Parts: sequence; structure tokens; C-alpha cells
Amino acid sequence: MKKTVVINVVGLTKRLIGEHTPFIKLFLERGQATYIEPVLPAVTCAVQSTYVTGKWPSEHGIVGNGWYFKDECEVKFWRQSNKLVEQPKIWDDLKEKYPNFTCANHFWWYNMYSNVDFSLTPRPNYLADGRKIPDVYSYPAELRDEMQSTLGTFPLFEFWGPKTTINSSKWIANAALLTDKKHNPDLTLIYLPHLDYNLQRYGLDFKIISKDLNEIDAVVKQLVQHYESLDTRVILLSEYGITNVNKPIHLNRILRKEGYIAIREERGLELLDAGQSDAFAVADHQIAHVYCKNDKDIDKVATLIKAVEGVEKVLYGEDLKDYHIDHDRCGDIVVVADEDSWFTYYFWLDDAKAPDYARMVDIHKKPGYDPVEMMTDPKDKLVMAKVVGKLIKKKMGFRTVMDIIPIDATLIKGSHGRITEDVEDYPIFISNHSFGKKNQTISAIQVRDLIEDHLLN
Repeated sequence: MKKTVVINVVGLTKRLIGEHTPFIKLFLERGQATYIEPVLPAVTCAVQSTYVTGKWPSEHGIVGNGWYFKDECEVKFWRQSNKLVEQPKIWDDLKEKYPNFTCANHFWWYNMYSNVDFSLTPRPNYLADGRKIPDVYSYPAELRDEMQSTLGTFPLFEFWGPKTTINSSKWIANAALLTDKKHNPDLTLIYLPHLDYNLQRYGLDFKIISKDLNEIDAVVKQLVQHYESLDTRVILLSEYGITNVNKPIHLNRILRKEGYIAIREERGLELLDAGQSDAFAVADHQIAHVYCKNDKDIDKVATLIKAVEGVEKVLYGEDLKDYHIDHDRCGDIVVVADEDSWFTYYFWLDDAKAPDYARMVDIHKKPGYDPVEMMTDPKDKLVMAKVVGKLIKKKMGFRTVMDIIPIDATLIKGSHGRITEDVEDYPIFISNHSFGKKNQTISAIQVRDLIEDHLLN
């Protein structure tokens, strides 16, 4: 078996490889590359599950970064149990065939309770006094302590939120190197999220993102040079390309005005009551799953959404099979934005009644994905002073909320999730090993077999 590493450089596309990524450009020029036709939805959890199973979302069940859990009547995002992925993963298959095969997974999603030999994934501690403490979950359990004693505490608040930096990707990369030096796994998966941040904040504005490209290039160089020194087969790939957007679409507000959304009011603030709603949307970048309580409403709701400016596709019935997303977790209707648009989860009509979590980084309470969590209000010149004050209060044991996130979806300039028109914006697969697909665009479900081919042939 040939030692192999898969480095997932989130958001990397051919369009981004150039003067600001000199090492990745060199790796591309001396290796072999192909485009990956995006899976729908082109979002983290769905794509990664497709890559490691070689199956469509209709088969593995990961229809987005989150969905409506019908038995609990709750929308849940960013779950972590590997048991949610309903197909065997590449490491499951290889362990069955080769008992001595070992695998390390550093921060690819659905990492918890999988069959890999070494795993690390973000897992903060939520304390009784309201504080959220950065931490990771690992297998074996002592791996967490080894990593954080050597590298310091995982920089969770630089992994997501307004303070995102290259440091989270650096930490993950360094942890992977430590695991490799100590345990030498046959297959290593590494997740580098850095480009996700400013590409969503600012879109493809190279005056701003050139710094981010240069930073991730340096991390990739460190990893590749280490692994190639050990005669490792190295794969660089990405999950999706991020493109410019300028139009947020508030599907839940539209459904609410038509009487489909049920709202609970608590302490003068509004909450979406999914279980009582006749129809509601779970927004996930440029994709939204619309769930209808009664089948008789599906056609009517679909007709309503088709008329919304910025909506490109409204898929339901047999359409869902055509896009390989027909699964019980899927919405009754899947809505795809056009190239300039993306979907918010916003359901309130008056910002004064927005739920408290709307102004916070809270990936688990929001009934949809919220990229605005990476922003602070650009009009508030005292926002950082407020953050410092709130942190001091928390450290002193006082309860306080970090309500610093604006409710302004127009701040977001980049998104993903749909299948882009230009292959320059497709995810990319680059290898230092010849893989027999020269000048071909591969399907997302072929990635799993290409990784296995690197290991075995």
C-alpha cells in the first residue's frame, strides 16, 4: 500500500491558482490535474460525504450542512456523528480488505465515532455559566491532550466567526504533521478551511484575498514538502468554488407573508416554529430545502417560489432524482439560486423582533446557515471595544451575550452551493501521481476511487 495524503483546500479553484499561490501553481504544473463536476448541493458536508463514500447524497443521506429532523421537528446544522452518513466510507472498505490499513482524519466532517485510527474535530466545551471554551474531540482520547499540550489550545474563534484567521488552518496542518510523524498512517485526510472566510466576505476581490491565497499557499507548501520527503502520494482537492454574489433572498419571509410560517414569540422576540409551519425553508448558501407539512401544498409553494427574483431552479418530485438528492432528509422542494444570489434563513419581518441568536455566532440554534456570522457591523466603530468588554465580563463569571453580528445579508459578497457555469470555478483535483483521467472532468463520486487508486496502484 502506498502512503497517501488528501489535502482539502476549501474553495480552491483553477481561477485562484496563480501569482498569489506560487507553490500550488508549481505543484499543479508538475503534477496532473482535473476538474471535479460539483455535486448538488456544493456545500461542505454533502461534498465530503460524497468524496469518501463514492455515493450521491440520495444514497449517503447528507443532503446539506443541515436539514430538518422530521422526527424531532427541529432544524439541526453541523452534527458530528459519523453514523449519519449512511454508506461505508473508503476507510471502512479498506480496513475490511486490509486489516493493517490505518487512516487519520483531521477535521473532515462527520469525524466523530468513525472507524478511523486517529481523528481530530472541533468540539467546544459549553460551561454552565454560559461560556464557550475552545477545544477538540479526538480518537484516541489522549490524542487531544497531546496536540493541545504541543500546539496550544485549538483556536476555535479563529476557525469561525468575525476573528477567523490562517491560525486555525495552521493548527490543523501542524496537528496532521505530528500525527504523521508519530503514527505514520497509510491515508491522511486534512481539512484547510482558510479560503472559505474572506471569499465569502469579499468575493473574488484579489486586492483583498491575495493575502489569504498567499497564507494558504505557505501552509500547503509545508505539508506537501513534508509528505513528499516521505515519498507520499499527495492529492490537493477542493469541495466547491466560491463566486461573487450581490443579492440575498429571504425565502422564509416570503413564505411567512403567504401564511405558511408559524412563529412563537418569547420575551418580545420571534422564533421559527418548524413543527407548526405549513412550509419553511432551510437555507444553506445557494441551496434551500423547503419542507411542506402537507403534500397538497407542494405544487402551490413551488409555484410561489418560481416567481421569486434570483431563483434559478425549483426542484421537486422526479427532479430530485435527476440531481441525485432524493432522500427522506431532503426538502420536498429544493431551491437553487442564480449566480448572483444566495439564501438567508431570516424569517422575521422586523429586526427589533429578531431572535437573540441572530446577532450572535450560534451555528446550532439558527435554522439555517448564516455567513454573516463572520462579520461585525462596519458602521459600529466601537464594536471591538464592546467585544473586549464582553470578554472581560465572561472571564469574571458574569453572563453576557456576544451580540455583535449585524443583521445585514448584503455584506456577503461570495457564496457557493449551486453548479457553476464556468469550469474555472469548479472544485479541482491535483496530484503528484498519474491517475489516468488526463484532461477529463471527473464526477464527484469518482473521487473516492481515485483516492483508493493512489493507495493501491
